[in-house]
Amino acid sequence: MLDGALRRTTPNGPVIMSPSTKAAATYASPSKIPETPTQRLDRLVHSTAAPLTGGLSPVSLALAMADWAWHLGVSPGRQMELAALATQMLRDTLQTQDGVADGAGASDDDPRFRHEAWASWPFSQVRAGFRNSEAFWREATRVPGMTAHHADLAQFFARQLLGVMAPANWLATNPVVLRDAVASRGAHLAKGLQNLIADVTGVPTEDDLAQQKRFKVGRDVGVTPGQVVYRNRLIELIRYEPQTEKVHPEPVFIIPSWIMKFYILDLSPHNSMVRYLVGQGHTVYMLSWCNPAASDHDLTMDDYLRLGVLDALQAIGDLAERPVPVHAMGYCLGGTLLAIAAAALAKAGPQGVMGHTDLPVLKTLTLLAAQTDFSEPGELGLFIDESQIGFIDNVTTGKGYLSGNQMAGSFQFLHSRDLVWTRRMREYLMGEREQRNDLMAWNADVTRMPARMHHEYLTSLYLHNALATSSYRVEGRAVSLGDIRMPVFMVGTQRDHISPWRSVYKLHHLCDAEMTFVLTSGGHNAGIISEPGHANRSYQMATRAAHGPWIEPEEWAASAPAHEGSWWPAWHRWLAAKSSRKQAATAIPAEAVLCAAPGDYVMKRYKD
Repeated sequence: MLDGALRRTTPNGPVIMSPSTKAAATYASPSKIPETPTQRLDRLVHSTAAPLTGGLSPVSLALAMADWAWHLGVSPGRQMELAALATQMLRDTLQTQDGVADGAGASDDDPRFRHEAWASWPFSQVRAGFRNSEAFWREATRVPGMTAHHADLAQFFARQLLGVMAPANWLATNPVVLRDAVASRGAHLAKGLQNLIADVTGVPTEDDLAQQKRFKVGRDVGVTPGQVVYRNRLIELIRYEPQTEKVHPEPVFIIPSWIMKFYILDLSPHNSMVRYLVGQGHTVYMLSWCNPAASDHDLTMDDYLRLGVLDALQAIGDLAERPVPVHAMGYCLGGTLLAIAAAALAKAGPQGVMGHTDLPVLKTLTLLAAQTDFSEPGELGLFIDESQIGFIDNVTTGKGYLSGNQMAGSFQFLHSRDLVWTRRMREYLMGEREQRNDLMAWNADVTRMPARMHHEYLTSLYLHNALATSSYRVEGRAVSLGDIRMPVFMVGTQRDHISPWRSVYKLHHLCDAEMTFVLTSGGHNAGIISEPGHANRSYQMATRAAHGPWIEPEEWAASAPAHEGSWWPAWHRWLAAKSSRKQAATAIPAEAVLCAAPGDYVMKRYKD
């Protein structure tokens, strides 16, 4: 296996067997179908418009606005209701007095307005007017007759526009900034102007350069000792060196999302999940995805399944001294891909899956912030419809990939109040650059997604929800999550805007296996990187027996026992209970070593 680790796999035939027949039929691969002059014209127009619209389809946005405007225009009764509401809101704003604004100051549920200065006139009135505007537009964007998708889009963009105009973002209307400017005699404003110029021109300040030198991969983060033991065109497989004299014989195989560098799970030594696991006596393997280039534009979801999960499982089996089952864990989209693999392997006959006939058995399945049912994917689903996917296809066809900066911008857009406006206010108006930490350094180390694979996963999973409806196909055969029988450990996070925990929880609907669900504090990343000793962490945890009854998410949250601290020890105990007795640890065979961790693929960066 290791001798052939560098072989290249190419698409087989004009159309790879994709996850969804419809997805394959609607994607015109540039290497398969020649582009006509008119198609090229359309693509160039859309690609040129993309930066102006933030990568969003203007048609999709226009349809949502038209749906709202037309239905409001033919609803005089609704217009009268909104006019009355606007009058009431204006009256409430004008009647706001010094120090008595409803909920002003520390009791405000919006962190932008919690400073005591917001309780003083005229800022109390400015704040009250803004909060009333928010309340008005929450109501005004809902008009009977609108499609739910368009209503959600209208409300989201109303919220975004209000976020731009929030008084906390502007010097003249933010009392905290004004006080700081006076106290610093304008020094902080001057520093903020330097920060703004640096960001606009792309020329970093000396402080910015110093920050960029922190948390280098292989020096400060991603430093748990290990070796790359397998490599193909898409992945490197890292096996970490044992840190205890005895280890459980069943290894833990980790599949991170391909839209992130793997070392989010191996950050600094104090918060590295990998280091924690090997310190508890587990043998750990980790996938490191290659950052694809334009030449990889035709990679498909099937390629990611075969070259990523299945080839790595085969390599783990080949390295084992004797056949042992594997604890498999997937994070985010890596968890979705792992669930697909587990469902396909559960129905595999003698012919195996994608040419693999003798793979290690999956003993357990762990899914971290990973959706399998995309019917309610949260705000990210607002921007996934036919128009938006077609627009993205035109943008990615020329490059061959979706750039990491485009993805990062989309995720920031979803959480713009905290990730954009509050941050920019402090950097530009108060001169306070955020001090880089290891998670921020990882987040800036962006990755790419091949054009075809990106199209297939959006179309099959988000648009058609093929995996949840048992219509997702692997090698032409539909796979079903209902075929999964091994115990499952799932983690959702309370403030996840990428994989909402209620969406993650829906696997209970689709699979009758024993299922342990954990709901932890934090968001998509911070809730997962929740090491023991981390302050202000808590979680709830409960297990549903195999074939147990369905419990509504809200009912589960109301009844599941709560625990203080990190959920990592609970997961370790769960893994240990599903594992065999510890045996003497063995070193990584010298003949299997290709290079030292963190490997070559994670160090290879591309400029967008």
